[in-house]
Amino acid sequence: MLSREQTATMLLLQGNMNAKVDPNWVHARYPYLRAVAIEGAEAMDQHGWKWWKKQQKDLPQLQLELIDIWHFILSEVLLRSLDQNIDPQQMLDTALQQAETQNTVELDGKTYVLDSLELLGKLELLIALSVVRRIELSVFAVIMQDCKMDWTELFRQYVGKNVLNMFRQDRGYKDGSYQKHWQGREDNEHLVDIIHRLDADSPTFSEAVYAELAEIYPD
Repeated sequence: MLSREQTATMLLLQGNMNAKVDPNWVHARYPYLRAVAIEGAEAMDQHGWKWWKKQQKDLPQLQLELIDIWHFILSEVLLRSLDQNIDPQQMLDTALQQAETQNTVELDGKTYVLDSLELLGKLELLIALSVVRRIELSVFAVIMQDCKMDWTELFRQYVGKNVLNMFRQDRGYKDGSYQKHWQGREDNEHLVDIIHRLDADSPTFSEAVYAELAEIYPD
C-alpha cells in the first residue's frame, strides 16, 4: 500500500501538472472521469478483445495505460476534495484503505465480485463506473494486480511519467523545441533507467528524477 508520503507526493505533482497545463484548471472542471473511461477502453485494446482475430496482450502498454488512468483519478480526487472542503490526502488515503478489503461493487442493482472477473471484465466495470462518475479504487487495485503491478511500482512509474511531462514542458515541449531523442534513445527509455536506479521510498524521489534528466539532457 502507498505511504502517506507517497500519496502526498503524487497529489502535489498532479496539482502542479494540472496548473502547468491550465492555470485555471480548478474552475475549468475538466471531465477527468470521462478521460478514465477512454483510457480504460485503450487498455482493453492493449489487452486484446476482438474474438475474430488473433491478438496478444501487451503488458508494458497496459501498465502505461494504468499510469495515465491514475493521473486522471488523482485529478478528480483533487477537485472533489475542494468541492467538499476535505483534505485531498485524507480523501485518497481513506479510499485506498477501503479498497484493501473491498471485493464487491454494486452497480445498477447488480453485485460484481471482483476476484471472479477476468481482466477485460474488470476494465469494463472501471469504464462503467467512470461514466456514472464513480471512483472505486478497489476496481483499479485488482486491475493493477492482473497487470503485474503493485502500488510501489505504480508510484515509481507515476512519478517518473509526471516528472518527465513537467521536464518536457520546462524545455519547450509546447513550442516544439524539446528534443525527445538523445544519445540514440527516446526520453522514455532514459526515464525507465532512472526510476529503477533511484530509491522510490526516498522523500526526494521526484526531485532526484528531474535532476537526473536534467543532467543527461543535451541542453
